[in-house]
Amino acid sequence: QVQLVESGGGLVQAGGSLNLSCAASGRTFSRFGVGWFRQAPGKEREFVAAISWTGDNRYYADSVKGRFTISRDNAEKMVSLQMNTLKPEDTAVYTCGATLDRLRMATPRVYNYWGQGTQVTVSS
Repeated sequence: QVQLVESGGGLVQAGGSLNLSCAASGRTFSRFGVGWFRQAPGKEREFVAAISWTGDNRYYADSVKGRFTISRDNAEKMVSLQMNTLKPEDTAVYTCGATLDRLRMATPRVYNYWGQGTQVTVSS
């Protein structure tokens, strides 16, 4: 069993930065890959970034490459998403998920656990 809690969202101006955190509980967290997804009003859930259980492999959506960085600290049971050069189109609820699937980390349905999400709003 893994519980996930996101934090770090908020309101920021375009061009600004935010650092989202996904805090996990559960003894087996280090075995799970973790992904960040976002959902804007009226839109489907969208893959943002993911990191393998070892941290060796990182994946990004094209829309955030070069601006967002995902990292993890298994000792602290924490996954972070550093978001730089934010744009109004980044506005969404950001949610982290945990999965044992190592091949399809951009696919929401393979995730076993989800957090509640944190709102990110980027003003123009």
